[in-house]
Amino acid sequence: MTPRAEDIFQKLKSGIYQGLVKGWKGFVWLLKILIPISFVTALLVNYGLIYKLDFILTPAMTWLNLPASAALVLIIGLFTGIYGTVAALSVMPFSIEQMTLIAIFTLISHNIIQESIVQGNSGMNAVFAGFFRIFTAFLVTFICAKLMGVTLQAGDAGSVGNLVRETKPFMVMLNSWGWGTLKLAVQIFCIIMPLMVIMELAKLFHIIHFITRIFSPVLSLMGLSRSTGMLWLTASIFGLAYGAAVIVEETRSNEYKKEDLTKLHLSIGINHSMVEDPTLFLPLGLPAFWLWIPRLVAAVIVTWLYSVYSSARRVHAERAVHKKLCDH
Repeated sequence: MTPRAEDIFQKLKSGIYQGLVKGWKGFVWLLKILIPISFVTALLVNYGLIYKLDFILTPAMTWLNLPASAALVLIIGLFTGIYGTVAALSVMPFSIEQMTLIAIFTLISHNIIQESIVQGNSGMNAVFAGFFRIFTAFLVTFICAKLMGVTLQAGDAGSVGNLVRETKPFMVMLNSWGWGTLKLAVQIFCIIMPLMVIMELAKLFHIIHFITRIFSPVLSLMGLSRSTGMLWLTASIFGLAYGAAVIVEETRSNEYKKEDLTKLHLSIGINHSMVEDPTLFLPLGLPAFWLWIPRLVAAVIVTWLYSVYSSARRVHAERAVHKKLCDH
């Protein structure tokens, strides 16, 4: 074996090993969220406790054409991330359309505290980043509900009683929950492990830098500066949480224009982790189009709107300066 071939083999071996290790750690971390949340949610659903909150939550959920019980799932997604939402959806009696709307909302606004802190340490105000994502999640979900033609049934708007299923004996509920959770865990395991290996190999063989150069024209079409290509690609593939170290270090070690960073953060705040996060919802039977396209379209629109706003501000400032000079 030549030295070059041996070097490639060692990189492959290292990348696969590191990917499997990180994948396993991520899977174990997932189980720590998946098991307790899905179990507690199953108890709340089986004994009808969750539905006692409908008088408080109905107004906000009605606006999104969702039953009141969906608010609990949205809250879980906001603070625990995608895995918590998937765990809750796996045991709650929502329709495919309702689960799709919940997924769209959560894909934009999940893990809000941790990821807002990441954005706060890499060029954007953390509080603004958090509120912006929540507002955008409501708006995009509302629009998608209209486009999909989702409407609440007569009983959903005022009460979620029609969703309450007959209470099962505890052991029957436990058995149903156990097999359902095991099936979901196996499916997610089969997604996470190869995905983490591919990501590690991409880093070792510098494929990410190559792809960044290819995507430069696409970045321009999205309204983003080509200088932020590495940051955008990192967030798009690894997400704000997994890519936090790279994103923060890159913004601290390189000089970026404030406007370029703002546009970047508006875009990746809405549309990040484009590989793993939407894929986790596929085992639930949700349509791929709604898991990927709405976030991407929203990110492009927001970025271009900000570009127009920034240009208008510059023109206004230049006119103000010119007026002052003329007055003098």
